[in-house]
Amino acid sequence: MAQSISNNRDTDLVTTGSNKRTGKVYLVGAGPGDPGLLTLRGKYLLERAKIVVYDYLANKKFLNYAPDDAEFIYAGKKGNGLHAFTQEEINQLLVKHAKNGANVVRLKGGDPFIFGRGAEEIEELVKENIPFEVVPGVTSATAAATYAGIPITHRAYTASVAFITGHEDPTKKQSNIHWDKLATGAGTLVIFMGIKNLPIITKKLIENGRDPKTPVAVVRWASTPAQRSVVGTLETITDVVREKGIKPPALIVVGDVVSLRSTLDWFEKRSLFGKNIVVTRTRQQASELVALLEENGAQCLEYSTIAIEPVEDYSVLDCEIKQIATYDWLLFTSLNAVTYFFKRLSALGLDSRNLGGPKVGVVGAATADELKQYGISADLIPEIFTAEGLADSLTKEGMNGKKVLIPRAVKAREILPDKLRLAEAEVVIAPTYQNVVPKDRGEELREQLTEKAIDMVTFTSSSTVDNFISMLNTNSPEELNKLLAGVEIAAIGPITAATVEKHGLRPTIKPERFTINDMVNSIVDHYTKPPAE
Repeated sequence: MAQSISNNRDTDLVTTGSNKRTGKVYLVGAGPGDPGLLTLRGKYLLERAKIVVYDYLANKKFLNYAPDDAEFIYAGKKGNGLHAFTQEEINQLLVKHAKNGANVVRLKGGDPFIFGRGAEEIEELVKENIPFEVVPGVTSATAAATYAGIPITHRAYTASVAFITGHEDPTKKQSNIHWDKLATGAGTLVIFMGIKNLPIITKKLIENGRDPKTPVAVVRWASTPAQRSVVGTLETITDVVREKGIKPPALIVVGDVVSLRSTLDWFEKRSLFGKNIVVTRTRQQASELVALLEENGAQCLEYSTIAIEPVEDYSVLDCEIKQIATYDWLLFTSLNAVTYFFKRLSALGLDSRNLGGPKVGVVGAATADELKQYGISADLIPEIFTAEGLADSLTKEGMNGKKVLIPRAVKAREILPDKLRLAEAEVVIAPTYQNVVPKDRGEELREQLTEKAIDMVTFTSSSTVDNFISMLNTNSPEELNKLLAGVEIAAIGPITAATVEKHGLRPTIKPERFTINDMVNSIVDHYTKPPAE
């Protein structure tokens, strides 16, 4: 009996005559590397994937879109340069998981149908009667040129462009690339996978009539913070690539339009381009900092030094929530305190409407913004975004006899409750969450520091500093200083900076206002403004 296939393009399962449930395979173009270039359709499918089979050139950040229970299968090149699977094995992987009823996303760099072997995978699915969909991606051909400041067409230079592979199927008896026609037949040539054969390619183009002085650009890791672009001519580019150490993956752009790069280059001129910056915030909270740094061109290395977990015993918090109306002030000193407080409130069957009694104070603007997500505007935001600043703002109002609830981490600085108690307030501390040190990343971090592959480390709290040092597992202050020699340190505020100094290190970035935006602006200024005389 023939398969019954739904007309709904989002149908994940197809029923065969034997009532066996068959999955569907989606070939999704992941684009050239910049995570912002993934299509909305690709993101939608990743969010619903059961199996994700991804390539070497697909940005691993895309995997964060998949469900927590999704299975990831790496099908690209391994460290030894060999592929994890042959093409035939990849084809069979897709078939096997689809036949087992899985919704499979095959994530391919660039566009699946532009030198991506996507058609070969689809042909195998067709043979097995497995439903499929192909989602186009931004091809690296256009992205590499654009991100290098090269328009592949221009009215004053050329109205034609050709895409060419520089690495044909080695099993073919003869090449079907007609260099005699291509050399002068298209204004711009974009050559994929051609670095190893670059001397041969340039020789064929010159022999077949292309001017040896024709400008050529080679772009490596296009659209990513690791992008590198070099420029030469047909007669010089091989030497330039060799001298600059350009390795695959890279694209070659040949044509007079390359001469516009000096005018139109934008990506590699961003203020933090080429800087490798470590972000130590929790994964859940790192997104804003990472986004702002990457927007300015930085390569962010996410080494979360904090994992946030609920506390084992909520008896204190539960008790105080039930009598919240007796409190004069409810104080939040972190985003996590807000998040976990409202999680517990919900677990007790309550919501923001039950917080009508006390005024609410927060340590800073970011915490106030988080509070607004739950429909509450802070009554007090101190001018100085620290626990000391919050304490000073409260004591100015007079705290004698006031009852204060502080939901917070199990371990935290005592400066706020101590100052309020000195002002004769009645303070109750309710453990709401706990900070723990993540495991298994310390060795990788040490290796990158040893190789001097890190330009800066950012710290957004004292706990990120302490846990970072703990992750490095150094035996002495001397070893710690040696590891971090030449590495800049950014601390979001004076308390965090003091913790850095406590470990014998020196923070070079200390913004005047203690927010993520201000810290990023200070980092940009540090790298772009000339030093004061």
